[in-house]
Amino acid sequence: MSGIASRLRSNWVEVGWGVFALANLWWMLRLGDNWATVPFHFIWVSLALVYGRRTWGPRTTAIVLSAVFVGTGLALRTCNTELAELTEIPLMSAMFLAMVWHARRRQGALEALRLASERERDFLRDASHSLRTPITVARGHVELMRADDPNGPLGADADVVLDELDNLAGISDRLLTLAAADHPDFVWREPERVEELLGRLEARWRPAAPRDWRVAAEARGTIDVDRPRLEAALDAVVENAVQHTAEGAVIRITARSAHGGRLRIEVTDAGNGIPPEELPRVFDRFWRGDDRGRRGRRGTGLGLAIVRAIVEAHGGSVGIRSPGRGTTVTLELPGFVTDARHAGPAGALAPAAS
Repeated sequence: MSGIASRLRSNWVEVGWGVFALANLWWMLRLGDNWATVPFHFIWVSLALVYGRRTWGPRTTAIVLSAVFVGTGLALRTCNTELAELTEIPLMSAMFLAMVWHARRRQGALEALRLASERERDFLRDASHSLRTPITVARGHVELMRADDPNGPLGADADVVLDELDNLAGISDRLLTLAAADHPDFVWREPERVEELLGRLEARWRPAAPRDWRVAAEARGTIDVDRPRLEAALDAVVENAVQHTAEGAVIRITARSAHGGRLRIEVTDAGNGIPPEELPRVFDRFWRGDDRGRRGRRGTGLGLAIVRAIVEAHGGSVGIRSPGRGTTVTLELPGFVTDARHAGPAGALAPAAS
């Protein structure tokens, strides 16, 4: 009995439609030849709606279509409907089959997209894991080479190789992050104070980049986030801001409350900005634009893609705007609870020790 109940629950759409269709067949017989076509069309339209939701297999589709074809045809004949009305049955069947064809094509395209996404995720994960061991081995050998001639040409060359290996290790870690982004356990949320989150961000970047840092927590309270993941996302945004600005340039980092218990974190730089035609693609994986104004190493095109993956895994959203000069990246995150002791705007955070 429990098995039947379970099947009824899992197929409640089909069961509900079956009851609806039988009720309309009964209605057709009761109304007679004057109004029988009204419930007739209800049955066919509802069949199309149900199929659009479920997309049955060919065998089930053929059985249901045959049952509706025969059932509505017999009902119309019983009602002594004119021959012209009976021609609607094959016409409705043809329209339904056309919809089935389009729905199956759409389902096939979605399945192909899903498989491609899975293959990409598997590739990113496997590539990242496969890179770790050779990077570690190579690093060990290069460090031994540098130790043999720390101040000579060999040591200088070893430093270059170690720098590139560090970059490759960073790419490997980012690939692994992207591969894990769709996993249900990708983020592990815990309450985090907003002002402390911004304070640590400033403490990490102020000594590393001589910019005019202006960090303010205009909203005080707690936010449910995965701290390491969110800090990685914020670091990626700030890194972009640093790479596109000169020494002494202003970089603003602001946190303020938004509607619906959300926290909005904005990172604004005074760089050259992003051309309007490039804005829709900045969060795509491996997309790097023309890198104009970038200082230092050319990017991998993974930073902002990781930002979007982390923010969306939190149930939030990320956006970017660049009105000619300067760029603002906005992260919106749910789960923000305002601290009652600091209901009004808070001042700027104290500068972190450099």
